[in-house]
Amino acid sequence: MTVLTVLSYYVRPARRRRLSAAHARGSVAVDETVLILRIRFGHAASSDPEVECRGRNSVGGRGFIRPPISLELVPSRMSAIELPPSDQVFMARALELARHAEREGEVPVGAVVVKDGVIVGEGWNRPIGTHDPTAHAEIVALRAAARALGTYRLLDTTLYVTLEPCAMCAGAMVHARVKRLVFAATDPRAGAAGSIFNIVHHEALNHRLSVASGILAEECSALLRGFFLARR
Repeated sequence: MTVLTVLSYYVRPARRRRLSAAHARGSVAVDETVLILRIRFGHAASSDPEVECRGRNSVGGRGFIRPPISLELVPSRMSAIELPPSDQVFMARALELARHAEREGEVPVGAVVVKDGVIVGEGWNRPIGTHDPTAHAEIVALRAAARALGTYRLLDTTLYVTLEPCAMCAGAMVHARVKRLVFAATDPRAGAAGSIFNIVHHEALNHRLSVASGILAEECSALLRGFFLARR
């Protein structure tokens, strides 16, 4: 087991707060006695720019974490330096689909499903045009992939999406047995891959996905910001 010692930071149980540490910045979320912590390092000892950690029974009195604390690294989230080059190619395609959604007046989110290096399903947000509240980019892409492969079990596939999935889409990925999730921008309000919930890697569920994030995050975030600013 690899361990990381965090010097100090502040958190309130069951509330999301900004992280403040000697060599880290990011955000934390607490679920009862389990602390899930994402850290982006500035000049820490680790060479990984981003890791996700999990610790238990860490919360001290009055909402403070008592340092030093040893936390277990969660292996399912890979750092940006470990991502294969193809991730950028497939995320770029998802971004193209997100721009297509924007042109149709939908929230600009795009997704692709890949198996053996080949795109087998694509989708963009379509709930407005199709009058379907479930027609998120991920769901549309999953349906297309299932039709193409002739099975609802999407084993050994990777789903790329420009925005962190919501609870519905994350649950669908678990049911479909998607192997890996790669998303660009985090969703601090409804993200279900670590930001608010962690459905894709939940201990109570019978399938867990490998997760990576940050690919083309700046471009995807800018697209979403521009979309909502134009409608204010």
